[in-house]
Formats: sequence, structure tokens, C-alpha cells
Amino acid sequence: MTLTDRFRRVLRQQARKAGREYTRSRDAYREGRMEGADPGRDEPTDPATFDLPDDGDGSARIVCRRYAEKRAVVVDRGGRPECFTADHVDCEGCAEDVREGRVQTW
Repeated sequence: MTLTDRFRRVLRQQARKAGREYTRSRDAYREGRMEGADPGRDEPTDPATFDLPDDGDGSARIVCRRYAEKRAVVVDRGGRPECFTADHVDCEGCAEDVREGRVQTW
């Protein structure tokens, strides 16, 4: 076996090892996110819980930070509107504002 062949074999082994470690890390990250998920995420709550005006049908009236439009949305127990997208800065800020009672309403 020549030096070039050994070098290729070592590179392949290291690439496979890195791929296995990446897969383990990715799976652990996903599992951790699922364990940390709020079990009441999809359970709607009364808009008055967060001092939000409602539209009469049980939906909160808010102004969406992401799209700058008026919306009537269901809010869950965690203070997240139904249009909430995880890891989006505007959505995260909106949910935080809802929980703290600072969200813009109409």
C-alpha cells in the first residue's frame, strides 16, 4: 500500500467519523428541542389572559410585526399567536410582547 492509498483511507475514515458525529449531534439537538417544547403550545386561551382585545369569536386582535397587518388570531397558553413561526425574530418579539402585554392591537 502506497502513501497515497493510506492517506486516502485515513481521509475516508475521518470523513465517515465526522458524518457520524454530525448525525448524533443533529439528532440530540432535535430531541432536546422536542423535550423543551411547551406541552400547551396548541391549546388556545382567552385573549383576556394577556390583556388583549378580542373579536367576539375568541380570537385576539393584534398587529402582526412580521407582515405589519391587522389580524384576529388565536393565542395559545404560551402567549404565541397561531401565526407564530419559531426562530423568526419578528415572531419571537411578538410572542414576547403578547406575554408582557405590550403588543400593538387594533
